[in-house]
Amino acid sequence: MDVKLGAGSRGQCAVDLAAAIDLRERWARDGERVVLTNGCFDLLHVGHTRYLARARALGDRLIVALNDDASARLLKGPGRPVVPAKERAELLCALRDVDAVVLFGEPTAEGVVADLAPDVYVKGGDYDDRANRPPEADVAEAAGGVVRFVPYVRGRSTSELIERIRRGA
Repeated sequence: MDVKLGAGSRGQCAVDLAAAIDLRERWARDGERVVLTNGCFDLLHVGHTRYLARARALGDRLIVALNDDASARLLKGPGRPVVPAKERAELLCALRDVDAVVLFGEPTAEGVVADLAPDVYVKGGDYDDRANRPPEADVAEAAGGVVRFVPYVRGRSTSELIERIRRGA
């Protein structure tokens, strides 16, 4: 993927997995705490931006593992994602809290979490219970990271936004 930030940027943001691993290793050598989260981030909204800001506050660098179009469709259903992966990555890269975006195509981000071994793995508070615990959490802890859940912003989801658009509200 070749999405670059605009003028005054930190350089290339949307990267492949090998480049993300290189960035993670460089940041670790520099003593920076690396945070990783993942998701579809379709129809970017205030719930996403608040979530990413809270995730970034838990460390020095934030990497977002982004579901590609096929895995987003598998998770969210027909007609999703609304916004193609390259555009979702570009939007995430435009946010000041995001340092890197890496696409993945599996139903879960377990492989990305294992490869990047973040210091902190973050998910939304809607996953903060044993019955709904994301499989990536165990992988992050096995790699020596900690798992944190940030509060879910109620009433702010892409699915709810799509439904409001369909209703004409």
